[in-house]
Amino acid sequence: MQGREFGPSSLSVAAVQMNSGADKVANVETALRLIDRAAAGGARLIALPEVWTYLGPEEGERENAEPIPGPTTDRLAERARRHGVWIHAGSIVETRAGDPRLRNTTAVLAPSGEVVARYTKIHLYDVVLDGVATYQESATISPGDEIVTVDVEGVTVGLTICYDLRFPELFRILALRGAEVIVLPAAFTLATGKDHWEVLIRARAIENGVFMVAPAQVGKHGDKWCYGRSMIVDPWGTVLATAPDTETAIGCDLDLDRLRSVRRQVPSLANRIPERYAWPEVAATGVR
Repeated sequence: MQGREFGPSSLSVAAVQMNSGADKVANVETALRLIDRAAAGGARLIALPEVWTYLGPEEGERENAEPIPGPTTDRLAERARRHGVWIHAGSIVETRAGDPRLRNTTAVLAPSGEVVARYTKIHLYDVVLDGVATYQESATISPGDEIVTVDVEGVTVGLTICYDLRFPELFRILALRGAEVIVLPAAFTLATGKDHWEVLIRARAIENGVFMVAPAQVGKHGDKWCYGRSMIVDPWGTVLATAPDTETAIGCDLDLDRLRSVRRQVPSLANRIPERYAWPEVAATGVR
């Protein structure tokens, strides 16, 4: 008789919340200090927010962008080795040889300091109102083309970034590829965050039976405001931790036995009927 194989029972995680600005040096020092705090608290996986190395005027993005691996991931690698932890590098504005546009990319570093996974934000925020492009992220940023998971101490972790949160297909694919935890670094605006942030994070957790770890930017950044409220949510949709409106690190132990129990109670992944799902050829935009 073949024995049953059991996975890990828990993973201690931390979400770092920042108020990044135009001073890259100061941003990096703040991140390292909060990583130290999270590691001292026992976190094994520490996640940073979106674009934490630079969140200033758009014209400064290119001069503050860098390759991955690069100087900033080297600093993170030193901390990963020092504390023996996994570091999810939030997202960094990345340069790549041969691409005139930049990329919004995360990296995951193992306790050895090695970059073991990379994910580039797939969904870019391009909005047209009354026929006018009011914001076009794709003008300066190239989208990613790969869905990525990474093994962290026997736990499959899915990688997403900010605006991806509004596209449930990506999260479902990650769950079907085995993700038990999905990390979502973000810089959600205050206007959308107050109404959509918690609702969408809890929805993605519930519908896929996953833990959501969502480190965010908070406060004023030049003439813009970010919502903050970094969150950790369990597969039932219960909020396990929420950050106050300041730079900080929040954390908790993710009970993976709880995840398996929820998936047995609400088997939405097992009950899928993919052969019944027909995708429309043209996306519904609401514009006729």
